[in-house]
Amino acid sequence: MRSRDAVRVLFVGLIVASAFVVGSGYLSAESSASVNGRPAFDAPSADGITVVATDSNTWMGKASDGPRARAELVAFRSNGSVLYYDDTHTRYWDVDPVKNESRTVEYVAADHLNASECHATTPCTRNVVERVNLSTGEVTELYARITPRKHSTRWHDVDRVSEDRLAVADIAQDRVYVVNTTTGLVEWSWDAQSEYPLKGGGPYPEDWTHINDVSVLEDGTLMVSMRNQDQVVFLDRETGLVENRTLGEDGRHDIIYEQHNPDYINESNGGPAVLIGDSENNRVIEYQREDGEWNQSWVWQDARMQWPRDADRLPNGHTLITDSNGNRVFEVNEQGEVVWSVDVAFPYEAERLGTGDESTGGPSAAKADLQSKTGGASSTGSAAAAGGDVTTQSEKPGVLDKTWAVVRGLLPGRTANALMYVTPVWMGGPEVLALGAIVVTLLVWLLAELYWSPWSASFSKPVSISRRR
Repeated sequence: MRSRDAVRVLFVGLIVASAFVVGSGYLSAESSASVNGRPAFDAPSADGITVVATDSNTWMGKASDGPRARAELVAFRSNGSVLYYDDTHTRYWDVDPVKNESRTVEYVAADHLNASECHATTPCTRNVVERVNLSTGEVTELYARITPRKHSTRWHDVDRVSEDRLAVADIAQDRVYVVNTTTGLVEWSWDAQSEYPLKGGGPYPEDWTHINDVSVLEDGTLMVSMRNQDQVVFLDRETGLVENRTLGEDGRHDIIYEQHNPDYINESNGGPAVLIGDSENNRVIEYQREDGEWNQSWVWQDARMQWPRDADRLPNGHTLITDSNGNRVFEVNEQGEVVWSVDVAFPYEAERLGTGDESTGGPSAAKADLQSKTGGASSTGSAAAAGGDVTTQSEKPGVLDKTWAVVRGLLPGRTANALMYVTPVWMGGPEVLALGAIVVTLLVWLLAELYWSPWSASFSKPVSISRRR
């Protein structure tokens, strides 16, 4: 066989092998869809009901709008079966338990409206806060407002202040406000421009702060996530920004990098501590407040982790993690082993009912003596995640998983996550690498054929110039 033919065979082999990886990922995702078009979840047993809110997605690919876009609010029973499912909204975001109710939650959702529906010349978004009884399916609207455009104006979070008052993380207006849901009146507001220069964060006014989370603490202080400033800040409703308490710094990506859903852990549970989905760093991290400083006390990351946007500390010391581009929600124990997991397309937030709102019922990493974990394989458990004996088995990443972890580490966090965001939802790191291998192989093959062609050879011959005498 000529050397050129051998190289061609090698090219074909690389393309076929890579196509097999991509095709296997596609077929696996397709087989997970049920007959009625809804996804068929595979959730092993867990301790209690787990509610998951997902961003807009599809099972064959991600989409922001259109008939193939799907966002989901799904609740799993303790045996893994689906208790409740709804996909009527364009996006689902924050989900919180309702006090003194065992199977009722409040959530934030968004619906994209066209220009005519907005009575305007451009599209808009209807942000809504609703309450649902997961057993009966009864839905009650609590509060709703229209914001301009479809992107970077959707509310991601509200938190309850009292029976008829909500704190709203208003991305559209770069502010946090408290609204009386009975009267519809805004009773208090804090504008980020009152404390922060416009030169920091994201582009102004399109998406300057991206305030994506607000939590009402026991003493009435508001903890707020300013994603584009890489900061978690604390607000006093009388004096404004609490000086010298901010966690993070604009551009200091080694601390936190465009984070989501910080949870505050009180002193009574071993805090003050803050558990954060450190999204662009592809990790979940916790900081402990000590002597007026925030010190890292725990971190968790595995080879599959890609853009986590929520983490809740459970009362038993486990951590419930929402891995958005990893397309999963899972629970790790005190040793950092995965003891429960469910594949869910593009999840935003998860809540385990009966454990308190977010991390309020869980201990700090320091109090629970949690073990940090970064990179490598994780363990999965088939038993319930309620403590006690959990049978685990090693989940070793394959060659492509390890390669993707290396590639991801070499790329800037936002680049890797943006790549995963725009690819179809069924594509994980191995599938993205395989697709890249196909593209590179075809390009190299094309260049090789051009080099071998007679047309190329004609350009490489020396040009002789004769002179007439």
